[in-house]
Amino acid sequence: MSNTPTNAPRSSGNDPLAELDQLIRDTGGDPTTEAGMRIRELMHTVIKLQRDGADLGEIKLVSRSFKELRYAMKVFRTYRDERKVSVFGSARTKEDDPCYQAAVEYSRQMAGAGWMVITGAGDGIMRAGHGGAGREASFGVAIRLPFETNANDYIVGDPKLITFRYFFTRKLMFMWHSHAIALFPGGFGTHDEGFEALTLIQTGKAPVLPIVMIDKPGGTYWKEWDQYVRRQLLANGMISEQDLSFYLVTDDPAEACQYVTQFYRNYHSQRFVQDLLVLRIMRPLTDGQIEKLNAEFAILLAAGRIEQGSALDVEEDHLDLTRLYFQSTRRDYGHLRQLIDRINQFDQINHPTLTNEQPTQPPTNDLADQTSDSAK
Repeated sequence: MSNTPTNAPRSSGNDPLAELDQLIRDTGGDPTTEAGMRIRELMHTVIKLQRDGADLGEIKLVSRSFKELRYAMKVFRTYRDERKVSVFGSARTKEDDPCYQAAVEYSRQMAGAGWMVITGAGDGIMRAGHGGAGREASFGVAIRLPFETNANDYIVGDPKLITFRYFFTRKLMFMWHSHAIALFPGGFGTHDEGFEALTLIQTGKAPVLPIVMIDKPGGTYWKEWDQYVRRQLLANGMISEQDLSFYLVTDDPAEACQYVTQFYRNYHSQRFVQDLLVLRIMRPLTDGQIEKLNAEFAILLAAGRIEQGSALDVEEDHLDLTRLYFQSTRRDYGHLRQLIDRINQFDQINHPTLTNEQPTQPPTNDLADQTSDSAK
C-alpha cells in the first residue's frame, strides 16, 4: 500500500528535485520548511557524488563519516540542555600521578557545578575525568585505534559512549558540544585538540568559550608552553596580545572550575544573524554599562553601536533572554573574549549575591551559525 498522501500526487519523474521533495513528505518531513530544504540539499549533494564520478573510496568516506555524525548527534541531542566540558590529556598518565588526581578533582568539581564531562573514553587523564565526574555525568567520544581499543571501566557499556572511525568527525563532536575545554599535560593529541580549539575560536569558526590548562601542583608543563607562545608567537607578531585572553594556565583545579563557571555567570551564548553578532545574556546591563562597552570595544564594531534589547524576529530559541547585538567586523575575537569578561564583571556589580553556577539550559554550539554557506 502506498504511503503517498492523496492530495500530493507523485512526480512523473521529469523533475528530480520534485522526487526528492516527495520522498521527504513520504518520510514525515516538509520540504517547504528550512529544515526540509536542508534535507533535500543533503540528498541532492549525495546524488552529485555519482554525477561527479566519485570512486568507491570517496563514497565510503562520505557515507561512513555521515553515519558517524548522525548517530553522534542523536546521542548528544538528549543532553543538549546540559553544559559540557571536554577534558583532554595523556592516556599514559598513571593513577598515582598528581596530574591524574588533579583531573579527578577538576572533573568532580565541574560535575558538582552541574556540568557533564566529555573525554576520549580511554585510560589516563580520560579515565580520571570520568572517575571524577561519575558515570551519569560522563560522555565518551572514543576513536578506533589498533593499540587503544577499549573504553575505560567508568564509561564502557554506557549509551553515552560513541566510537568513531575518523578523527575529524570525533573532533567535530568535541568542539560542537563543548562549552569549555580543559587541557591536562599530554602528547601530540592533547596539543592538537588544544590548538584546534584556539584556532577555531581565534578565527571565528567556533563560538568563544573558556579554555583552561591545568597542571599538577607546582608543575611547569603549561607554564613552559605559555612561555613559548609568548616568546615565539606573540613576540614575532603571529598572534595578538588579546589572543592570550582565550586561555588560563593554572595548577589549581578549584581556580580552573571557577574560571569556567565565571564565563557563564551572565553571558549565555552567541550567534550570527547575517553580520549582526547577537550575545545572549541572562540579566540586562545598565545604560551606563552599555556606554562603557561601546567606548572600550569599538574595535569590534563594523558600524553603529552595541545595543541592548530583546530577541530578534528571526530567533527561535531562548527568547526570554536579553540580547546585546552589534554589526561585527568578524575579527578580533580576543577582544570579544574580553567583552564577555566585562559583561560578567558588570553582573558581579549589579547582582553581587548571585552565584555563577546557576543552570541556564545552553544551546549546542551551532558552528553553522558562525559562517555563511558557499559550496555549490
